[in-house]
Amino acid sequence: MNAHTNTTTHMNTTADPNTTDPAPSAAAAVAPLAPVARIALVGDRSPHVKSHVRIPLLLDALAERDGLVLDAYWIPSPDAAAPGAVRGFDAVWLLPGSPYASEAGALAAIRTAREDGIPFLGTCAGFQHALLEFARNVCGLERAAHAENDPAADAADLLLAPLSCSLVGHEGTVRVVPGSLAEAVLGAERTTERYHCDYGPDGRHLDTLTTHGLRFTGADEDGQVRIAELPGHPFFLATLFQPELAGDGSRPHPIVRAFARAATERAVNRPVAR
Repeated sequence: MNAHTNTTTHMNTTADPNTTDPAPSAAAAVAPLAPVARIALVGDRSPHVKSHVRIPLLLDALAERDGLVLDAYWIPSPDAAAPGAVRGFDAVWLLPGSPYASEAGALAAIRTAREDGIPFLGTCAGFQHALLEFARNVCGLERAAHAENDPAADAADLLLAPLSCSLVGHEGTVRVVPGSLAEAVLGAERTTERYHCDYGPDGRHLDTLTTHGLRFTGADEDGQVRIAELPGHPFFLATLFQPELAGDGSRPHPIVRAFARAATERAVNRPVAR
């Protein structure tokens, strides 16, 4: 079943990227000759999660202001655990709203995007689980745990732990590493961002993630990691802050725009089905 949420795009409740809406949306009038990128919004959709409510506004703004038309499908985390659930999409966005109903589903979506070269954006809990997936499946830290998902985990295994100071409702400065994807996207080495989280990386395992190829390219004024990316991937960016909460939603954050462009580029190069 398709659910129209606005005049610019629609968010489908099915995980099938080949599902089409019987009534063409106004998106076709925005860029009729450009391929429409199909993105998977992975998370447990709720009207009580502000970032989820923002998504339709951002999709409208991306189409109207930037000509980036995205066909968005919402995939609940349990559904994302199915084999190939996000394969075939042009991009995957793992959204806030933890604890997810299915940690396994969130991690499966990340792994598919990472291994298949699908543009990926993880924000807030998406950032946390991107680190968790990499630790377990690339670094061999099979017992790496998230304290929110596994509060009984041994302290030595915690990759994501409660923050000493909650970042719920916090706004703070992030310093970005020169020459990184984050800097290229933001166009600056310093930015002010909004948070809504209580968990962040425990520093003891970060060197291991770095050794295996994950790059940490943004930190707060105290040096705490806030951005991660994967060099060599078409687009793999994760932020502990929530760029979708920037402003009033009428001007998409540069990270959201860059993600949409990466999705559109993949759609342009998508093999034609025969």
